[in-house]
Amino acid sequence: MADVVAQTLADLGVGTCFGVVGSGNFVLTNALRERGVPFVATRHEGGAASMADGYGRVADVPALVSVHQGCGLTNAMTGIAEAAKSRTPMLVLAADTAAGAVLSNFTIDQDALVRSVGAVADRVHGPGSAVADVTRAYRTAVQGRRTVVLSLPLDIQAAELDAPDAVAIVGTSDPVRPSADSVAALQEAIEAAERPVFVAGRGGRAAGARIAELAARTGALVATSAVANGLFRGDDFDLGISGGFSTPLTAELIRSADLIVGWGCALNMWTMRHGTLIGAGTAVVQVDDDQSALGTHRPITMGIHGDCGATADDLLDTVVQERTGYRTVEVAGRLATARRWNDVTTPDLSTADHIDPRVFSDLLDRALPFERVVAVDSGNFMGYPSAYLQVPDENGFVFTQAFQSIGLGLSSGIGAMLARPDRLAVVAAGDGGFLMGIAELETAVRLGRPMLIAVYDDAAYGAEVHHFGPDVDLGAVTFPETDIAAVARGFGASAVTVRSRADMADVVTWLDSPSGVLVIDAKIASDGGAWWLVEAFTGH
Repeated sequence: MADVVAQTLADLGVGTCFGVVGSGNFVLTNALRERGVPFVATRHEGGAASMADGYGRVADVPALVSVHQGCGLTNAMTGIAEAAKSRTPMLVLAADTAAGAVLSNFTIDQDALVRSVGAVADRVHGPGSAVADVTRAYRTAVQGRRTVVLSLPLDIQAAELDAPDAVAIVGTSDPVRPSADSVAALQEAIEAAERPVFVAGRGGRAAGARIAELAARTGALVATSAVANGLFRGDDFDLGISGGFSTPLTAELIRSADLIVGWGCALNMWTMRHGTLIGAGTAVVQVDDDQSALGTHRPITMGIHGDCGATADDLLDTVVQERTGYRTVEVAGRLATARRWNDVTTPDLSTADHIDPRVFSDLLDRALPFERVVAVDSGNFMGYPSAYLQVPDENGFVFTQAFQSIGLGLSSGIGAMLARPDRLAVVAAGDGGFLMGIAELETAVRLGRPMLIAVYDDAAYGAEVHHFGPDVDLGAVTFPETDIAAVARGFGASAVTVRSRADMADVVTWLDSPSGVLVIDAKIASDGGAWWLVEAFTGH
């Protein structure tokens, strides 16, 4: 039956499979490989889940994860939780103990575990339903934008099934169409606004071009949540990321809007800075194909239940007269010189032995090729690469912050690298997160593709240091300086330590002809607590 599951998945069209192979998933994994599904053997199941998450965020097809029953699944759970909370289309193939194996060491309630982190628990119920079960799980993952864990009991995997009764068929699903009254009401709100701002989130990524066209026609400025970073790259009226990573100018322009429309965007505490980016009297509209998302995080003036692309299309059909709105010559001029943090003058905190993280990020951005895919881990450092490293479009940025776990960045970057081999993969991590996920450095080196890993090394769990210090004992969250470059060389990577601007010369040399993995151990100066950190902790 394992062969039938593999064939069904291959017929449906899946991307790369990541995993750690044990006795419970050995046959199924090899069956996938035999049918042309690429497989990446990872060093930890958690790394496999995060690689699949990173892959699924920028690829057109879902990734697979293959894990052993019980402990293989528990090892993968943090990566699965991040993917589930991020609504990443992903399918986890988890072996499971037979129903009668109640005394097996591997027996756990896999379905309950999966549901506890927000993923969808499904399973293959028997040989006769295998094709239908796999197809249902695939459809839920892709059309429902969900992370699905499909449990495959060992006794069912071993069952004979030479000729399945069903053929895998996944029909297309029509987008949720907004009502005519909703479209008319939104049109009226937009045409009445003098300073409209459109903020697109994860749910608006596929409709970026249509949202941008509507914004140009109606005089709206455009911005994104962090996860949709790059969606409007190249638009003269692109504000960049809305929220904690916003430049002072971006924050000012959003706060001055008289209408904010969230397109597939939760408008949560991060994107709206706990509501401080919403001016007094500003109308707030949400467009989302998930009705339960409307008004979940804050009161809204209007909720439009509809697919972002369908809603934008309907508005484009009705809005005929172009307006200047917020797209004035003055605003264009200000954005041209202060759109990005790289354009904002800040004091240089560098010392003789440590480089200012803003200086390092800016120098790195200037050195990198524009065709890049940037994956950012979590931690005090995370705003620097997010704000300073440009990305070419929304498929150039992977931001694993939904679960706020450190240690996922390297693996998600490997997944993104395999999904976009045409771009240089760049991973940004703190020293804590990098060392937590370092087992997968061997995987990155083994794959043999160019990858740059920038480690913002403050020899600490920086978020905790700046949140609780300096008048408390920080011994539990500070560490002796680690020669991360030497450790990286031990894995077979190239490495350089950066303490000053001059040290970036070796990075530039590597970028002239990138080959293999380069790890930059950037010894960063203390920033006293990043500007977004205070906002983050107020949400805890």
